Amino acid sequence: MKKVAIVGCGGSGKSHVARELGRILDAPVTHLDASFYDDEWNALPIDKFTELQRELVAQPRWVIDGNYNSTLPVRLEACDTVVLMDVSTVAALYGIFSRQIQHGAGHKGNGVHNRIHWGVIKYVATYRRKMRPRVMAKIEEFGSGADVVLLANRRQTRRWLRKAAAEQS
Repeated sequence: MKKVAIVGCGGSGKSHVARELGRILDAPVTHLDASFYDDEWNALPIDKFTELQRELVAQPRWVIDGNYNSTLPVRLEACDTVVLMDVSTVAALYGIFSRQIQHGAGHKGNGVHNRIHWGVIKYVATYRRKMRPRVMAKIEEFGSGADVVLLANRRQTRRWLRKAAAEQS
């Protein structure tokens, strides 16, 4: 495991897993929200965002967390492992609200990018029904050479991270 793409719903734990996996693998971690948005939440133009990801995935080792379905093929074609944070809607909603309470709003520099508004809540609430099938289809189409890890809850995630750490020792 040297090139890992982490995807899943907001609030699912992508950034936490990315930080832990980066530490375990001694690999640089990129949180795509930090690359896509500036401090005022202005989005990077999609062509520049795509090119940035192409540069990131050309590196020998990396962990990248974030969805961005339009550029997902860039990461999937280059990764050796896909981690899909496949938590329930309730768990993801809990995740976005507990993150907001714990960290507050704004950019925190560690993968925490909080901005809760109705659009975010709606996205998280409908992710499993609307976005998950699209992500799964892209994983199948573009990530065929990668190992796919589905993590459905926090306990399973902790267990998988412990196993990954043990395998690296």
